[in-house]
Amino acid sequence: MAGYSGTPLPRKLGIKPGHRVALLEAPAGFEATLEDLPDGVVIRPDLAADLAAGVPTDVIVLFVTERHVLRARLDEVRRGLAQNGGFWVAWPKRASKVPTDVTEDVIRAIALPTGLVDNKVCAINEIWSGLRLVIRRENRTPAT
Repeated sequence: MAGYSGTPLPRKLGIKPGHRVALLEAPAGFEATLEDLPDGVVIRPDLAADLAAGVPTDVIVLFVTERHVLRARLDEVRRGLAQNGGFWVAWPKRASKVPTDVTEDVIRAIALPTGLVDNKVCAINEIWSGLRLVIRRENRTPAT
């Protein structure tokens, strides 16, 4: 589904052919909005299988309405995220009227001290905004 910009959501989120994608705490029906996924994309509802297999996840999208959920899931996300992967934190837009204590500033305050840096913001849909975080270059483990 193309967003406000007309750009398909998978492209906005940086989903490329062969990527492993985890949708954490996603609202019901969200996966169906990811139309026209590139070839070979694998979507999972959690990180458990990839973590158990030692396989990094390329794109992780975590939907949060409460900051304590972001804090609680951050370590798991960091362990599962590919070194050059993208971690999207989705939070309800103010206009959505969804109760939340999460804002873009709250996400930064929680995530940046852990070695992540934000590099993109997008409208995921009419309810959710997304902030993309990546591992700072100096914190990335070199490929072996």
